[in-house]
Amino acid sequence: MTSEHSPNDAASRWPILMLLLAGSVWLVVSGVLGIIASVQVHTPVFLSGCPLLTHGRVSALAETSFVYGWLANAGLGLALWVLGRLAGEPLRAQNWALIGTAFWNIGVAVALAGVATGDATGFALLGLPRYVQLEMIFSYAAVALPGILAWSGRLRRVSFASHWYAAAALFLFPWLLSVAHVVLFALPPRGVVQAIAAGWYAQGAWTLWLAPLFLSVAYYVVAKTTGRALPSYEFAALGFWCLVFVGGLTGGRHLVGGPVPAWISAVAVVSSALLSFHVIVVVLNLRGAATAPGVSAKFVAFGIAAYALGAGADAATSFLGVAVKTEFTYFDEALRQLALYGAATAVFLGGIYFAVPRITGKAWLSGRLVRAHLLLTFAGVVLLVGSLVVASLVQIPDLLDAKVPFAQITRETRPWLLGVTGALGILLAGNIALLVNFYATACEILNLSKPAAFEAPAAAETHAS
Repeated sequence: MTSEHSPNDAASRWPILMLLLAGSVWLVVSGVLGIIASVQVHTPVFLSGCPLLTHGRVSALAETSFVYGWLANAGLGLALWVLGRLAGEPLRAQNWALIGTAFWNIGVAVALAGVATGDATGFALLGLPRYVQLEMIFSYAAVALPGILAWSGRLRRVSFASHWYAAAALFLFPWLLSVAHVVLFALPPRGVVQAIAAGWYAQGAWTLWLAPLFLSVAYYVVAKTTGRALPSYEFAALGFWCLVFVGGLTGGRHLVGGPVPAWISAVAVVSSALLSFHVIVVVLNLRGAATAPGVSAKFVAFGIAAYALGAGADAATSFLGVAVKTEFTYFDEALRQLALYGAATAVFLGGIYFAVPRITGKAWLSGRLVRAHLLLTFAGVVLLVGSLVVASLVQIPDLLDAKVPFAQITRETRPWLLGVTGALGILLAGNIALLVNFYATACEILNLSKPAAFEAPAAAETHAS
């Protein structure tokens, strides 16, 4: 039996805590911006006199701070922790991670300033102005260096699913962003090629970067909280390679029915269907999270359920017969929120609640805030996605009827858009609780006179992931 709070955790804690704390701050910032953007949808006069906060700019600000502020910082921090733990030794090159974290977050702040002043690119999941993209590629590489060293120099040569997904995310994101920078900005193409490249990056950022990051966390947390080998684990490698080889081919599903070569959307439809095998494997491997004890397991179970539900809806809406009805409605936004908030964010939150006590050696300062955050997150995500789905169902028949004026569609969807704003408020309240609790708990490590409040569980530690 090994101690859950090991000397390796203490020796590697500063870059990880810096990443997680920065991510928590950006999560709150993105929540405030998201509420502003949501209010402007159903109440257009809100902040209409402020040119820096027009709806288009605020939406890009909220997305950029959420993806590159919250998800990137939290995902990288947890990936480094998982890889360091599986390596069995403290992280190396920690100074590179600290410097890279500082420059990454400076880059996010500069990007937000650029978006607010009109330099947004207009591409989904790539609102970063072109002049910060190269800086962020190198910053990401600096942060990823300790994880790569932990992966390549691990004491035990055997590797697990957590290894594969974390290492893939560390290697693939710089490739994705550098290719997108060259194709979309350095040597921009003309016509529909630009839309194809933008769709490829947006889908790749999800399937080849964010999904591997949170799956590495999910595999590790579920193995630890259940205390036993993961079921159907022999299929995990097949699920991983299916995601890597097929995930990047699904970008064309957003272009179904558009002015692009037919083979692009056809490949996307087939790839979306093939990706169902990966999702089935993940659900089979991680189904133990549903019955595992603890808040961390509940967050992870919710995230995996959202991941499976979103993947199924993605595959269904990639078919032309369905896409012609759901395109240009709030259904695409519902799927995006289900993926980014319901899946990735929930799993990262579970990882944070699992990792921080082991990194700091201290229990969470307020158990009530932890439970409140769990309930607020679940309620907020369900209300958010549900409101968007209902709003899209209201839109579909009206958009297909040329006689229905757009003003009428706006009036009919307004009650559900108010629900979206309320859901974002609920999520923001939970995220503020996380930030307060996290800051107070992390500060406890500076109080060396207090004994450690976190002890190892009685169950033996498992290395199934």
